[in-house]
Amino acid sequence: MELEEGVVLGLLLFPLFIKYALHLSECYFNKRYSEARRSNEIRTSLLFFSSLGFILVVIIPSWMQIVQDFHVHPLLWVLTFVFSEPLKRLSLCIYWVSLIFASVLRFYNISKNSKIERILLRKYYHLLAVLMFVPALIFQPKFLHLAFGAALAVFLVLEIMRVWRIWPLGQFIHQFMTAFTDHRDSDLLIVSHFSLLLGCALPIWMSSGFNDRPLAPFAGILSLGIGDTMASIVGYKYGVLRWSKTGKKTIEGTAAGITSVLAACSILLPLLASTGYIFTEHWFSLILAVTVSSLLEAYTTQLDNAFIPLIFYSHLCL
Repeated sequence: MELEEGVVLGLLLFPLFIKYALHLSECYFNKRYSEARRSNEIRTSLLFFSSLGFILVVIIPSWMQIVQDFHVHPLLWVLTFVFSEPLKRLSLCIYWVSLIFASVLRFYNISKNSKIERILLRKYYHLLAVLMFVPALIFQPKFLHLAFGAALAVFLVLEIMRVWRIWPLGQFIHQFMTAFTDHRDSDLLIVSHFSLLLGCALPIWMSSGFNDRPLAPFAGILSLGIGDTMASIVGYKYGVLRWSKTGKKTIEGTAAGITSVLAACSILLPLLASTGYIFTEHWFSLILAVTVSSLLEAYTTQLDNAFIPLIFYSHLCL
């Protein structure tokens, strides 16, 4: 956890550093040169990536060694950790990269050329989270713990590139991300992908491995990847009875979300039991946890991706 904290904190401070560095660089080059816009973009890009590399390779490791007594270079530690079980962990990385690459190409083309509603496009990424995280959480929970920290760091870098339009990927990232935004995202910052990632990651980070509540680390994946997705799809296509006059959430969607999560649990529990885990979770408490979190999701409109998994997690731990 110390590694993820150091990297994320360093990346959060990175925009302040790069902002002033870019300002000084722009003033300097504007005084001495009158070059084309593309040249300025290239210089800005080089400064951005060189500063990013310097912070990741020098500043963050130095800070971790001084403040957190972390005596191994983070990059070396990560490589050692990955290659301690190279077949399993590298295979998992290849699996993740393949899914991400296929989904980015497929869903971006769909978002540009089809009339599918944006809310349904967004839920495809919830299903993608299920495909990516469930196998890893069952077979490589420690590696997934680290991978979430790395993914959060990557998301921070990509968001900085999008906001500042860093050449050559900034504009493309902006066009791609805005195709999946909703009312919770502002004109400046897009936070929905952060909330989805954190919603899946926080229950795993807060769980100290599997215990007698082995479903607790799956709280985010179950509530967002399965429950929220089925509730949105069924509610959008077949929902008639709304929970409130002003809201869009329907009773049919909520029922579908509850049913789908319970069905997933009925598959997941025997699978985990077959690996040797002993359960004290009763179906009554599980049904209560699923129902309460689903009802809260029906009445939550702001950042429910980060809020609902924590509620579900807390009920699963009771």
